[in-house]
Amino acid sequence: MSGPLSSVGAVAASELFSSYEPGVAYDEMFDASGMPRPHCHELMQELLATSAPELLQYQAEADRSFLTQGITFTVYGDDQGTERIFPYDLLPRIITASEWRGVERGLKQRLTAINLFLKDVYHEGRILSAGVVPRDLIRSCRHFRREMQGVAVHRDIYVAVAGTDLVRLQDGRFVVLEDNLRVPSGVSYMLANREVMKRVLPGLFDRYEVAPIAHYGQALLATLRALAPTRTDPSIVVLTPGVGNSAYFEHAFLAREMGVPLVEGRDLLVHDNIVYMRTTSGLRRVDVVYRRVDDDFLDPLAFRADSQLGVAGLLNAYRAGNVSVANAIGTGIADDKALYAYVPAIIRYYLGEEPIIDNVETFLCSDPAARQHVIENLDQLVVKAVGESGGYGMLIGPHSTAAEREQFRVKILADPRNFIAQPTLSLSQSPCFINDRIEPRHVDLRPYVLYGDDITIVPGGLTRVALRKGSLVVNSSQGGGSKDTWVLQD
Repeated sequence: MSGPLSSVGAVAASELFSSYEPGVAYDEMFDASGMPRPHCHELMQELLATSAPELLQYQAEADRSFLTQGITFTVYGDDQGTERIFPYDLLPRIITASEWRGVERGLKQRLTAINLFLKDVYHEGRILSAGVVPRDLIRSCRHFRREMQGVAVHRDIYVAVAGTDLVRLQDGRFVVLEDNLRVPSGVSYMLANREVMKRVLPGLFDRYEVAPIAHYGQALLATLRALAPTRTDPSIVVLTPGVGNSAYFEHAFLAREMGVPLVEGRDLLVHDNIVYMRTTSGLRRVDVVYRRVDDDFLDPLAFRADSQLGVAGLLNAYRAGNVSVANAIGTGIADDKALYAYVPAIIRYYLGEEPIIDNVETFLCSDPAARQHVIENLDQLVVKAVGESGGYGMLIGPHSTAAEREQFRVKILADPRNFIAQPTLSLSQSPCFINDRIEPRHVDLRPYVLYGDDITIVPGGLTRVALRKGSLVVNSSQGGGSKDTWVLQD
């Protein structure tokens, strides 16, 4: 990479960056001429003063830290085993204060409109009657819960915790790739990344004015308190599926950060439409359940009768207004990837504003013309199943085989409502320490948005990294990693 090497003129850099290939994607560290972006100068100087063996030592220290804390994730379908240390890259991703202000405004606008939409759909249905969002799209969504029709959700907050995935395009703009509104995960890794970074590279961290994120746990607690049906010292629990869940570390981490009990379904019971927690001193009433369990498994009396993860009678207690559940039951309709295409129209309908952050162009395979376009261009598009997450149920056209494309063609024709397609984006790339060299890898960004008394966003979020060279799949469940995200203060 002649640009940054010529700009620094250092032999050490020529060795460290010898495998760095700029490509066509926006580079988070270098501008188009190969010069370090102004806010990355300190990072570049740190790298020039550090050798590959030193970076390897820092990486080993970081890995040990993750191991001793039990920070793991599950990678499915890998012959090396499923449980892994959460992959972490040493080099931070840096975002300027001015850039972040625009992201923050856009995320607040988006979550406000989505909550108004969910309230409307489960009550008056004005947006459906107006034809802005097709009624059939909602009724055919497997996450639509008829049991929630007419249910008064406390403070009308359906989505209290959101994790919205952003990607940066070649022109430097952030766009929304998808919304995660049911049980968004990953925030514990954001917090863990920061602590490891401060421990492993304290000198670099101290030279930057980085906005803090350590208050997330208390901000989440304040959000959940705001949702309590009674605001006088509410009792809050984190409901986990159990230790076998891939994100169990996060459930335990957040419960500890907030100082609230971590419970499984068997720890709770419902009597007279009131939720109680079993304790050594007897039953204790529960006011707010921060659930990390999908709707289907929440209440065996209302949803899946074979569920061993939920609490019998929870839905009735919820409908009676005696307990709050975050996020609300039935929010999955706004998580549907087909509904995603309508969010700009939803923002215009409820707020009378243009979206601050754009969507990615999306083709709904339920539309005949769009479906034909998708079928004819499978080698160029990314196809996603509308209800899947974690990078599953997805075809990346340019990286697919003819057999894979044929398989998806058959699936789309058999069930068009279940698929959407988007252009293959050139996700921005960020420098990563790979083995003993610095190489670019594609990244996205998942900021976490909290909605209680007001909307709170901790600065930054989880930057996820596609660790495999050339890969666009950043999901941790499929071998992706992450890095610390620094939002600079003014």
